[in-house]
Amino acid sequence: MIFFFFAIAAVLTVTAAVKLSTYADVISLKSKWGGLMVGTILLAGATSLPEVTTSLTAVILDNPDIAVGNVLGSNMFNLLIIATFDLYYRKEKLFSRTDMSHAYTASLGIVLSLMVLAALFIRTDLSLAGIGLDSLFILAVYIAGIIFINKQTEKGMTEEAEVSRSEESTPSYAISLKHAQIGFIIAAAVILAAGSLLTITGDEIAVQTGLGSSFVGSFLIAASTSLPEAVAVLVALQLQNHNLALGSILGSNLFNMILLAVSDIAYFSGPIIAASSPVHQITAGAVSLLAAIVLLSVLRGRKKVFHLYPWPSALLIVLYFITSYFIFIF
Repeated sequence: MIFFFFAIAAVLTVTAAVKLSTYADVISLKSKWGGLMVGTILLAGATSLPEVTTSLTAVILDNPDIAVGNVLGSNMFNLLIIATFDLYYRKEKLFSRTDMSHAYTASLGIVLSLMVLAALFIRTDLSLAGIGLDSLFILAVYIAGIIFINKQTEKGMTEEAEVSRSEESTPSYAISLKHAQIGFIIAAAVILAAGSLLTITGDEIAVQTGLGSSFVGSFLIAASTSLPEAVAVLVALQLQNHNLALGSILGSNLFNMILLAVSDIAYFSGPIIAASSPVHQITAGAVSLLAAIVLLSVLRGRKKVFHLYPWPSALLIVLYFITSYFIFIF
């Protein structure tokens, strides 16, 4: 029955994510926000709600490995998602049709991942009001980075990737902005509830199968809670909203990093990073490497080397599965 409830939670997550992406597309069309900002902030935050409930529920269950592994594993799986869809829709050349401002988001993601990797190596017990200094430092860099990105996108963001999109010819354009806003909130609430169920059942699966919390948190639960991101990217690409697709993935990875600090606040047994397994060093290192490949793809997206276009995404997919194997055996 535990696998049945896990599957039910996953189905609810996917169904809600389809609606979430459609409503986000309407908001990007009919509000002053473009696809990049809606994807990076609004859709990214909503699709990351399962990670929020997963990490907090894991802390309540006194399982810091699932809390930390969920964040890092979800980020790794999110990058696999964008690489997979880039290969599948390779004729559309996703990275050549998105705004160059995504390079700022990708760069911040690499910095935060390297900070987590360093924290996992140092494993300090230093804290402030019970919150690990490493988590607080990561949160501070995240806030400073988001402020910088917002200023840069306000000054230099172009909408050249959106020009080819005719609003009237977009299927979701018939939905009103108010309807989209209400629907977005309802879909987000469903995703939030499903996230708790995913964690509780995932924790039980870790016990019953003997796979271990580090692997289950970094792979099984992380993949399940990343379902909204996968559906969001698919729907955004079908709607020809490439900025929304890439922004939702990169933004979700940034948003997930906040969860380390949030989880640390709720974890009363000391700094949560220091309490987690050393095996997460592999995941954190992999996230940094995979994020660097995505940054390379964004930077080279407009270069006329289309015969070589797919190789970064193909390399990312190979590295993802190699890393997952090492997480499993350790």
